[in-house]
Amino acid sequence: MKYNCLIVDDEKMLADSTAEYFGLFGVTAAVVYSAEDCGKFFETDTAELILLDINLGDGNGFDLCKKLRRSTDVPILFISARTSDDDKIVALGIGGDDYIQKPYSLGVLLAKVKAVLKRYGQNADSYYSDGYLTIDAQAKQVSVNSIPVKLTALEFKLLTYLAENKGKVISKRELFEKVWEDKFTGDGTLNVHVRRLREAIEPDPNDPRYIVTVWGDGYKFTGDRR
Repeated sequence: MKYNCLIVDDEKMLADSTAEYFGLFGVTAAVVYSAEDCGKFFETDTAELILLDINLGDGNGFDLCKKLRRSTDVPILFISARTSDDDKIVALGIGGDDYIQKPYSLGVLLAKVKAVLKRYGQNADSYYSDGYLTIDAQAKQVSVNSIPVKLTALEFKLLTYLAENKGKVISKRELFEKVWEDKFTGDGTLNVHVRRLREAIEPDPNDPRYIVTVWGDGYKFTGDRR
C-alpha cells in the first residue's frame, strides 16, 4: 500500500495519535515502532515521506537513515527530544531534510509535512486510503477492500474532487463548474452520478458515510465509513 507518510517512533501513543491526526486532514500515515519494522515496511509498502525518531529501542535513527539512503531518496524528517546542535548537524549531514523538536505541535507538524510533500511534487490530497476505500488520483484507480472499482471518467473526477476537499461542503454550483465545467448542468444529472458513486463505494449506499448530503448546500466527503 502507498502512504503519504511513514512514522518511525518507539513512543507508540505519540506515534499513533500523530498518524490519527494526520488522517483527519487527508494525509495517510503508517506507523512502525522500530528500525527492524521500518525495513519490513518497505518490503511491501511505500511512503512519500518518513518521520524518523533518533532514539529507537533497537537502534538509532542516524544509522537507519544511512541505511535507507542506500535505496531511497524519500524525504526524511528527523524528530527528537534531544536538543544538541550536533544532533541537528549530523541529521542533516547524513541525508535528513529537516529536524523537528519534541514535543511538537501536531498542527505545525502537519503543515510542515504537507509543505514537504508539495515541495517534492507530491500532493497529500491526491491519495486517500483508510483500509476500506482507496482513491489514487495519480494512478486513476479506486478500490474497495482492495478490489478495483470501475468508474466512468466523470464519476472518477467527481469522487476525486470531493475527496480532495475532504471535510468541506461543496455546493452544487461548484461541482457543476469544477467537475462538469458547465454551470448549467442540472440537479438531476448530479444526483444520478452521486447515487452511482455511493453504490460503488459505500458499505451501505442507503446510509452513506463517505459522500454525505448537506441539505440546501451540497455534498461533503467525510472520509469516515463508520
